[in-house]
Amino acid sequence: MNKTLLSFCCAVTALGAGAQIPLDYYAPLYGLTGRDLKQAVHEIVNDDVKMLSYGSGSTKTWWAFYVTDMAEGGLVRDRYSAEEFRFGNRGSSVSGMNIEHSFPKSWWGGSENNAYKDLYNLMPCQTTINNHKSNYPMANVDVEWRGNGVTRVGTRNGDPQTQAYRYWEPGDQWKGDFARGYFYMATAYQNFTWSGDQSVRILNTEAYPTLQEWAYTLYLDWAEADGVDETETVRNNNVEKFQGNRNPFVDFPNLAHYIWGDSIGEPFNPLTSVKSQAFTGGATIREKDSTPSELYASTFLGDEGGCTVELAPGSASGIRVWSNTASYGWKATGAVGPSTNLTCYDTDAILLTPEIDLSEYKSAWLDFDHMVNYAVTPYSALSVIARVDGTDHPLHVRRWPLGNKLDFYNSSVVDLSPWAGKKVKVGFRYTSTTEGASMWEVKNLSVKGVNGKSSIGYIEQDMLDPEDTMAEEYFTVDGRRIPSREDARGIVIVRRGSKVSKIFIP
Repeated sequence: MNKTLLSFCCAVTALGAGAQIPLDYYAPLYGLTGRDLKQAVHEIVNDDVKMLSYGSGSTKTWWAFYVTDMAEGGLVRDRYSAEEFRFGNRGSSVSGMNIEHSFPKSWWGGSENNAYKDLYNLMPCQTTINNHKSNYPMANVDVEWRGNGVTRVGTRNGDPQTQAYRYWEPGDQWKGDFARGYFYMATAYQNFTWSGDQSVRILNTEAYPTLQEWAYTLYLDWAEADGVDETETVRNNNVEKFQGNRNPFVDFPNLAHYIWGDSIGEPFNPLTSVKSQAFTGGATIREKDSTPSELYASTFLGDEGGCTVELAPGSASGIRVWSNTASYGWKATGAVGPSTNLTCYDTDAILLTPEIDLSEYKSAWLDFDHMVNYAVTPYSALSVIARVDGTDHPLHVRRWPLGNKLDFYNSSVVDLSPWAGKKVKVGFRYTSTTEGASMWEVKNLSVKGVNGKSSIGYIEQDMLDPEDTMAEEYFTVDGRRIPSREDARGIVIVRRGSKVSKIFIP
């Protein structure tokens, strides 16, 4: 696959820090391909998920819609219709609208499971369109009924059973959104047994690939033609607030290609992959191969790694909380004395790395090995922070040791990207009380980053010849070169020198 990346006249909007994609959440996807990658996505989106109750009322589906699907002026964002509806009191259903399952509930027998309540599958829909759309699968259709200029219902183009079955087709401006929603549903609920004529025409009862070939091929096309935009990324962030999970196919616009498309055999890397938080308005471009730079590394085994220890006011004086050892790295404890008669003290001490310069980097991350013993819940007493401009920011460490064994665990990826472009110190904060003191050992710390030229998709100016010496070149929207204009169909990227534009060739 050609991973040359193009900046092709798409609106690029850097979202706020609150919209950062949690890379540690996606760490289990690193290096996986095809079937294994889909299984890992399935496990991530189902881990500790909490669904709201279905219907109207406080903390139910309509309650969430007032956040996830409210457009400017209090209007309901209806992806099925152009008709205007307005929200009322928080949690109330809107007259003339239904809660629509994009993946119809009849496909799994209608049981009120997580799929029945999943906000990534539920959206407000005009009642008339909901009725016409029925429980049909999604496809390109020969139109028999058009719902208010948006949703279409009819027979599927190329279906050998043309007269027997009906399908629905979303409006062009929403096709990518629904495609990514179908990718999510076919992965989150890949363990379901699908039933009925409607579902089996689009799904198979297998964890991989779950979607029929004609379906995932079409949806990949839709996802590329209608890329992730700000409306979709904001909804993804808002749904996470209610459910605790995310739609990975929104966060990583190219992920579906690694499961169903032309990149099935290539290892997926969430750290260097193009992310929707930084690109809106159609960013389905692929990531450029890049080698992360090692910004800081120390085993801490008899090597202090340039670290310093900072004691907070009130920490017991005369207690050496952090000490460096040749066998275990940096070790922290608030317990002093012989093992048979330990005395615990009030301590609060931060082990700080030297300043790490991220000013030239677009993304950065760290990982380390650590062990915790003599603690039932280390999370309340131990934490990892990023110190930036004198302010301490908590870092989310996905993997903690059990707290009562001498086994080291790798932290998994800890994201530093919110502070890319700045200088940062990484801190390990240890606290204890007179009631109890754990032991925390840290070693093999590594901080890596990807700089701007290799982490986002563009053709560097010094790679381009003057315009008057270059012929037109043609690329698909995901960056693959097309031999000639005669071979180009649909949405195509045209480059002549430094000028890049997007056109449609019928």
